Amino acid sequence: MLCPVCNQRKAKRACPALGRQICAVCCGTKRVVEINCPADCGYLSSARHHPPAVVQRQQELDRAMLLPLLQDLSERQARLFLMLAALTSRHQPEAFQSLVDDDIAQAAAALASTLETAGRGIVYEHRPSSLVASRLMDELKGMVDEVVKNAGSALERDAAIALRRIEHAAKAMSASASRSGASAQQPDAAGLQPRRSELQQLFARVLAPPPGAEQPDAAPSAEPSIIIP
Repeated sequence: MLCPVCNQRKAKRACPALGRQICAVCCGTKRVVEINCPADCGYLSSARHHPPAVVQRQQELDRAMLLPLLQDLSERQARLFLMLAALTSRHQPEAFQSLVDDDIAQAAAALASTLETAGRGIVYEHRPSSLVASRLMDELKGMVDEVVKNAGSALERDAAIALRRIEHAAKAMSASASRSGASAQQPDAAGLQPRRSELQQLFARVLAPPPGAEQPDAAPSAEPSIIIP
């Protein structure tokens, strides 16, 4: 029986996410990124505990890409950046929609502009032109509002700086994808996701919970997961 994902190689591994057998290559390359693997999947657990050399190399590359994004940020700004990046990594667009790097750039830029405008004493909400970006912005705004409510409006400036860093990173990723001719992938099988933005995938890999961490079954609480002093 051929793998239902690639339709090329022999299906040998039982995939609990798809409820079917798939090939080892698709299991290894599409897990988590394109296949919604459950936390108790044996292949996923084994890969996290004993990552192959190619995965270790990817982790090194990811860290090398993330560290410059934190450069010159204060500790508080870096915490806000990581909080907003983690939320971005978990964002799920509506059915049949794909979140691309330009959407992340638009969402971060619009919210940063809103905070910067408020800092000048003007109440005006900037909105992205993309509906997908607008929904992401609403999620990011909810988190920022919660942090500011608990810690004071002085954090608005730091949040705007963190958002600008995300905006610039997303624009850089989008420009790189355009140069390489990359295009969004549409869903092609049950259980497969559309290809996400490069920046969202980077955040998802770097900020993924450690092996054995409990996965939330419901939407995350409104309380911020990072306490900002």
